[in-house]
Amino acid sequence: MTELPSNYDSWEHLQSTYMLEYNRRVDKFFSDVLGNGDLSSVRSSLKLACRLVDGDNQATWNLKTSLFFDVIGYSRKNLSIFYGSNSDIVLPVSNHPQLHLYFSQDSQAIPVNAKQIDHEKTCRLTRYASKSGESLPAITKANLLEIAREIKSFFMEGQKGITYTCGKVLVSYTDPINGFPKGNYWLVNSKSEAITLYGKLCNAIDRPFDANKINVGTPEKDSTVQGSSGTETILGASYKKRAYRPVANLRFRYAYVSFGGIASPIFLVDNTNRRTALVT
Repeated sequence: MTELPSNYDSWEHLQSTYMLEYNRRVDKFFSDVLGNGDLSSVRSSLKLACRLVDGDNQATWNLKTSLFFDVIGYSRKNLSIFYGSNSDIVLPVSNHPQLHLYFSQDSQAIPVNAKQIDHEKTCRLTRYASKSGESLPAITKANLLEIAREIKSFFMEGQKGITYTCGKVLVSYTDPINGFPKGNYWLVNSKSEAITLYGKLCNAIDRPFDANKINVGTPEKDSTVQGSSGTETILGASYKKRAYRPVANLRFRYAYVSFGGIASPIFLVDNTNRRTALVT
């Protein structure tokens, strides 16, 4: 083992190594921004704010790394979205990959003391198998990239995701052969909006849309207002009642494909900038 030089400074070595590795990740995350960033756009400004430079003091280091890892969310990059427990995973229907589209309220639209409303829509990519060796061709990165571009085309306008109004109307669409098994539904404020959304989704995965397979359920009970649904007491503590199918505008945030819990999900589009997606 080579001996360390007499003038070796462990703190300087740690600082330079950290700066090199950290900035390498910042540069990769902001690979669409030339140079070290500037003030000409939001992303170039963020890159400039995140990169460490010689002369930064400890407080500046802490703020820059917190901005990159916590606020922008690089520390959560490529972490899968998971609800439930590992033992609850249901094997994919006919071994097809599953497409997930996630929508949520804009933060400024959430009433005081209310929870954010979010919905996730899924369908199966029945043209492909999740893995090799099946009767159908295994899905490839090129296939995923094509779907990602289609999703961006149909579910984004400019730099933002499209919005729709959720509500009490439950509109289901059943077409198992083309990726919509029984039980697939969208909570909306009108039937026409659901038809538009299902049409966009079918177009994005290159499957035919048949309006005759739409079924509408409109309950007698009206939607309750998200911010004023009253309270109830549990074990002596007061909790806000859950609103019944409240009316709210939800915005498209991201889309990813899962493979039944076997492989990590692949993010296709992500408007939150928290994950590395195939299409930016």
